[in-house]
Formats: sequence, structure tokens, C-alpha cells
Amino acid sequence: MFYSDPHLAYTVRCDKPNPLYAKMLQQAIGGIDGEMRVMLQYLFQAWGSRAPEKYRNMLLNTGTEEIGHVEMLAVAVALNLEGAPTSLQDEIVAQNPVVGAFMGGMNPRHYLSAGLAATAENSNGVPFNGSWIVATGNLVSDMYSNAAAEMAGRVLATRLWELTDDPGMKDMLAFMLARDTMHQQQWLAVIEELDQPLPAPSDFPMENQHNEYAYQFFLHSTAPVPENSRFAQGPSLDGKGEFSMVSAKPLGQIPVLKPAPPAAHGTVIPKAGAMAADGNGVGAKISGAAENVISKITGSNPGTSQS
Repeated sequence: MFYSDPHLAYTVRCDKPNPLYAKMLQQAIGGIDGEMRVMLQYLFQAWGSRAPEKYRNMLLNTGTEEIGHVEMLAVAVALNLEGAPTSLQDEIVAQNPVVGAFMGGMNPRHYLSAGLAATAENSNGVPFNGSWIVATGNLVSDMYSNAAAEMAGRVLATRLWELTDDPGMKDMLAFMLARDTMHQQQWLAVIEELDQPLPAPSDFPMENQHNEYAYQFFLHSTAPVPENSRFAQGPSLDGKGEFSMVSAKPLGQIPVLKPAPPAAHGTVIPKAGAMAADGNGVGAKISGAAENVISKITGSNPGTSQS
């Protein structure tokens, strides 16, 4: 059950209405790095949680807090759309070329679809996408995903803070930056409480994977990698192996697929003699497969001519 309070989670005021900045704020609402994403991510993780109850309750608390953050940003968008004349928009773009270059003008949907209000989309007008939500049911996987989402969200908030000179907007973002700081810490603190969190999932038997490759850094480039790089030497983070660097090499075969069935109309029929056999006999295999397809289509036997 959820309860609401008519007061905002934190004061939102706008001293200099700016429709261009309202468009920017949409990224913090409906973007992949925005508040709708983390709000729904935490709530869906909580609703499906089978972990100890304290983690479910923590997710519910923070997911509910994020509802309030979405509300704050929606109000901030609405306030930035109130009474901003065209002359003010032109002045802002002239003073801040970054704003002009990135935004290019007011989001018409703020007026046409929402009557000077926020929408559930990002700063480019792309609707929020539920596939961005990560809720795997594995506590370690979800906590790392949550920490990464908060880090991306805090990066976005710092950029929004830099792109405004409105004291009210800066004050609101200063609060949200502080909350992002806490949220990053709390998700990582959960992982610290867990026994053997890596590799996730940690309950899968290690003998069921090819452990000779589990702690090797594959070199796929001629660019040098310093030998003292933490990811390339020393004990693995899970304490179960030793990091090393090896030159990447193919470990599998050259794939040879069967021709598509005739109904798929993907058949390639080479000219006679075009498929020369190579050292591995791949050409011969493909040529033979092609002949079989031709025989099925024409009703002839491979290697015989039709008169």
C-alpha cells in the first residue's frame, strides 16, 4: 500500500522559467538514466524479492522515495514552462551555446500533449521504455545494477546542475545529488554483507564451467596492457583464481550451416565450378549441400544432367 502527502519531498522553485531547460529535465524523468527507471527498478525488485525481508523493505522504501523524485522533476518541468517569453528563450540560447546546440527549442509536446506539463519521455521525446528495468531476482546482480543506475543518474544530475544558473533548480538538484550519493552507498553496502557475492550467481557449481578460462584477460589488440593492471594479475576478486593475460586465439570451429529450406527462399545456387574446395573441405561441403538443395528443387539426382 502506498500513501501520499501533498508536500513535495524537497522544495522545488524556479526563479527563471526556461522551456529549454524543461526539455533537458525530461532526461532525468523518462530517460534510461532517469528517475522513472530507478523507481520502477527498485519496486519490481522488491515485489519479486525472495531475499531476507530487510532487503525487500529497503527496496520498497527507496522505490517509494523515487516516486517523490519523479514528482519533484515533473513540477520542475511545469514551473520552467510557466510564463517564459520567446525573448527569454533567445537570450538563454545566446548566453549558453551548449543549451542552444543540444536543445534547439522547446519540446512542442510539453504544450500540445500535456498543456505545459511534463511527459513520460526523455529529452528527445522518446517514451520511457520498460525494458530498461533490471530485476533479475538475484540480489547481487540487482544491487550492482542499482549502484550503476545511481551512478549514471548522478552523472546526469551534475550535468543538469552545470547547465543552469537558476538558484532554485540548482538547490533542487543539490538535494537529488545528495540522495544519489546515499543510494550508491546503500546498494554496495548490501553486497558487503553477503558471503561470496562473486561471481554472481555464486550458488552455481564452479565445476560446471571451464575454469581454465575463468580468470584470463584475453588480449584482442596489439595495444600493450601494463602487466601491473589489477584486472590482469594477482588474485581474483572472488579469491578463487589468479588473473592472467593471454593472447586471444580461436577456440572453436569454422561454422558451416545447412542451407535454408526452399520455403524460406534463402537458397544460394552457385555457378558450376564457383565453389572450389579449400584445405578444410569447407567449399566441398557447401557445394555438396547446394547440390542436394538443387536436386530437391528440380527433382534430379546430384551429379546427373537433365536432358
